[in-house]
Amino acid sequence: MVAALTHSFGPAHLALAEEVVQEALIEALRRWPFHGTPQNPAAWLFSVARNRALDRLRRDTTFHDKEPEIRRALMAQVPEPGETYFPGEISDDQLRLIFLCCHPDLSRNGRVALTLKTVLGFSVGEISRAFLARESTIAQRLVRAQRRIRERRIPLEVPGPGELTERLEGVLEVLYLVFNEGYSRHQGGDLVRADLCSEALRLTVHLAGLPLTQRPAVHALAALLCFQASRLSARVDATGNLVPLADQDRTLWDWEMIRGAFHHLECASDGDRLTTYHVEAAIAAQHAGASKVGHTDWAGILDLYDQLITLNPSPVVALNRAVAVARVHGAAAGLAALEELGEPAPLKEYHLLPATRAALLVQAGRPEEAAGWFQRALACPCSEPERRYLMKRLAAARCAHG
Repeated sequence: MVAALTHSFGPAHLALAEEVVQEALIEALRRWPFHGTPQNPAAWLFSVARNRALDRLRRDTTFHDKEPEIRRALMAQVPEPGETYFPGEISDDQLRLIFLCCHPDLSRNGRVALTLKTVLGFSVGEISRAFLARESTIAQRLVRAQRRIRERRIPLEVPGPGELTERLEGVLEVLYLVFNEGYSRHQGGDLVRADLCSEALRLTVHLAGLPLTQRPAVHALAALLCFQASRLSARVDATGNLVPLADQDRTLWDWEMIRGAFHHLECASDGDRLTTYHVEAAIAAQHAGASKVGHTDWAGILDLYDQLITLNPSPVVALNRAVAVARVHGAAAGLAALEELGEPAPLKEYHLLPATRAALLVQAGRPEEAAGWFQRALACPCSEPERRYLMKRLAAARCAHG
């Protein structure tokens, strides 16, 4: 609905489109429980949002001359009774909106934040956790991005071939972050938000199938997300507790999706540009290709992490590489790799940094030290399943210490 309204009113009124859609949803929550769900809920919601937007814009004198044209466009978008207004595939308006939010005139952080909020409905809090940033910082980025769109009169359109590559990189980054937030939530009662994972995967696979966006990097991200999504049903047990990769029942993995992942990975091999998505997908493929935990090629995974950290020398990649180092060379080597990493600012409240150190200390036979680091991990924000898992590991470390 935001995409359709923005298409009719213009990108300068993007914030208005978001507001009236939210108001329409709130009105539905108020009315439908008492008056019943309308025959065509999508048409009802769109009509309410459209009418509220028109009411507000009538107060704007610059809108007066354009009202008949905009009204005709809006009325043409209202679905007939029984018509499905929002199909399963990505709509042209939605695709345009994604590329609008990822315009190169916007800052990198602004692009990602705006797309997460406008296209995929993230709250400011969810975006701040994805960025490991403060909510006030994210709110400022959103305001600046929307102001930039108005001032620069950035159009709502799919870019031409000359601009597509740069804009597409921003789109892929957004979809990657959306999936990660759904795959392992930073806070809340559940470990996984399958709706976010599904939406990110759907949009990525759709882009991989469009002639305009059939690029190796798109296929690489599609492969990565398919590999990761194939394990969703095995990540938690029947009671919602976290199940680490090493303990997962691999018969629960979606092997049809894994076959699709390998197909996308093969398609991603065209061209001579290696992206982080290629390497991360190759790492995920190593896990998917191992029938048992003991058959995992950790030496091959470590080589891939060495490539990845060259492409993306981020603290999170360095942390994951330290785990691979421990698998290949032992816990002491993994701890040494963590010492080199230190405690960078972006990971200051990232629970996996102290949790990883604690797990390696357990492997090194130092449970007393491990207990202290598990406690530090528990002091960081994390989901409830992760918290329960850390408490279990803390209790085991204390028991081992005696």
